[in-house]
Amino acid sequence: MLGPSATLAGMTDRLRWGILGTGNIARQFSVGVNASARGTLAAVGSRDAGKARAFAEAHGIGAVAESYDALLARDDVDAVYVSLPNSLHHQWTIAALDAGKHVLCEKPFAVSEAQAAQMFAAADRAGRVLMEAFMYRCHPQTIAVQRAVAAGAIGMPRLVRTSFCYRTTKIAGNVRFEPSLAGGALMDVGCYCLSFSRVFLGEPVAGHATGSVHPTGVDDLVSGTLQYADGAVATFAAGTGVQAENSAYICGDEGYIQVPVPWKPPPGGGEFVIAHSAPPKQDFVSGKAPPPPPREVVKVDTTGDVYGLEADDFAASVLDGSPITVTREETLCVARWLERFRNEIGLGY
Repeated sequence: MLGPSATLAGMTDRLRWGILGTGNIARQFSVGVNASARGTLAAVGSRDAGKARAFAEAHGIGAVAESYDALLARDDVDAVYVSLPNSLHHQWTIAALDAGKHVLCEKPFAVSEAQAAQMFAAADRAGRVLMEAFMYRCHPQTIAVQRAVAAGAIGMPRLVRTSFCYRTTKIAGNVRFEPSLAGGALMDVGCYCLSFSRVFLGEPVAGHATGSVHPTGVDDLVSGTLQYADGAVATFAAGTGVQAENSAYICGDEGYIQVPVPWKPPPGGGEFVIAHSAPPKQDFVSGKAPPPPPREVVKVDTTGDVYGLEADDFAASVLDGSPITVTREETLCVARWLERFRNEIGLGY
């Protein structure tokens, strides 16, 4: 990994991106880079030349590489965004690092903790920046929530509750329902829940999950708990065939924070609630209900696309030597528990 003084010599103030893959997440990231302050799209690579040309035209990308290897060989690419199916992250992240590129690898980082460790070892050998692409971690809303918790707004965090669910009817051809591509609800959206809990409670010491397996052979509903050395607990639910509120709560001994839209804050900013709850009352004085507990809605104003903010955050690590936002320790932790929970519900990939 690059240290604070190991920035790119002779570079401009913009990071030149190569995009591996042309799927929906690559599209969203490319829109973000085009709106970013410190990035530019240099090239896109695909195994389908027609898709690559169409993608390049749609996003104003000047160069098309008709294979992944061809993109990695380009001298005008400084950093690679790996947006390929989950099962290909390990192979192509290491290939990009070996080619001298910095890498932002889309979540989930790897299929196993061992794979994740190998990817970071490759980054160390190459002296390049490697980070998992949890875009919500780079957003000012998440940073503001972290600061509020650190400042003691809710006392000691004791419980984190998260959900990330959606119902899709598009099964055929959907990589999320393909075991050979390491699909499933846990890998697709459950990883966000595990990441969020890691941010606010640290390393779990124990955990348990249960889930439902879709006829295609991947999980489509998972619920789990994590326990921490200080007694704190995290719970989560992730699904691809069920609907939920998709919010996050951090509950402390003096209050709680509710984040209504934690995973992809709306354009222009976001908000969260700092609240305090009173003990349940069985009797009302003079037949009157007690006043509601105090609630503070904290607005977080920002400009920029959520993926553009992520691209600029990564550019700061490459160009300025700033610490990466999603740390190696966090990524290894999430990979470890994704693997354990998949095994627990009977998914061996």
